[in-house]
Amino acid sequence: MLSSVFNEYFGIAPSYSAAVQAGGATACALVMQAAALVRAGICRNVLAVCADNRLSGLGRGGAVAALAEVGHPQFERPYGMSIPAAYALVARRWMHERGTAPDDFARQLAAIAVTQRGHAHRHPNAQARDPLTMEQALSARMIADPLRLFDCCLVSDGGAAVVVSAVDAAADRSDRAVSILGYGQMNTHEHVFAMPSLTDFGCRQSAAQAFAMAGLTPSDIDVAEIYDSFTITLLAELESIGFFPKGEAGPAILDGALDLDGTLPCNTHGGLLSYAHSGAAGGMFHIVEAVRQLRGEADRRQVAGAETAFVHGDGGILSAHCSLILGRA
Repeated sequence: MLSSVFNEYFGIAPSYSAAVQAGGATACALVMQAAALVRAGICRNVLAVCADNRLSGLGRGGAVAALAEVGHPQFERPYGMSIPAAYALVARRWMHERGTAPDDFARQLAAIAVTQRGHAHRHPNAQARDPLTMEQALSARMIADPLRLFDCCLVSDGGAAVVVSAVDAAADRSDRAVSILGYGQMNTHEHVFAMPSLTDFGCRQSAAQAFAMAGLTPSDIDVAEIYDSFTITLLAELESIGFFPKGEAGPAILDGALDLDGTLPCNTHGGLLSYAHSGAAGGMFHIVEAVRQLRGEADRRQVAGAETAFVHGDGGILSAHCSLILGRA
């Protein structure tokens, strides 16, 4: 009962309290649920909190053990399934269906890691701020073929929170307000053996719901903060969501599409790959960065004229998906 523990620790007694468990989609799902509660008149102000101490609480050995325990106990775990191995399956199938040569595919994934490290270098609180070159990314040790070290997210301690309020309840903060324009959710499976597809995911439907509610299209988005547990996660979701046509995301990334001055500035804080990944809080970091971009508070990583932001979180092995569209009020 994490929500009750939180309330007790902070000495508060809210009229509504609940915990949400959706893996990497938790933060977006919390905001979606908070918006629904406010719009229904049940709440006027909702505090959405995510935090975890995966680095100091688990340690390297504990983290590796946890990664190996996510598979189905009968059909996956006995055969050595782990989270990196599962995403490697996605990467292999993606490369096969797109007809991408292995060297070209490796460069596309490496470009994601290098781009996000460049963003993290501009963030004073990022966990990994040292420069990363294409050569370093391409020569790093293999984790689960074809995914190398820098294709995998960090293990971190950290937390983040946002407040979702009724418009009139936030009137005194209108100069810093960010509006929730749309949201959507889709859950397709839990375990890899039950995945309906290794290359097309529920983010397609969750994003379509959010865009429809907001009355916007992918071309209207100024900055994107999209879940990046692995480089292949981001590559696949960029196409599934609709930001790039099939087979074009990888080449576009190599051409700088995700840079601060690119066609789709993405994960401007460095994402899970370079900023931090502390459990469900990893997705909340994406939301916080989107809000900072829309407020013009992102300092050296600020995207000029950012007025709309797309945020996406996914949990499990591309299992639970939740999308948000935010706008400058």
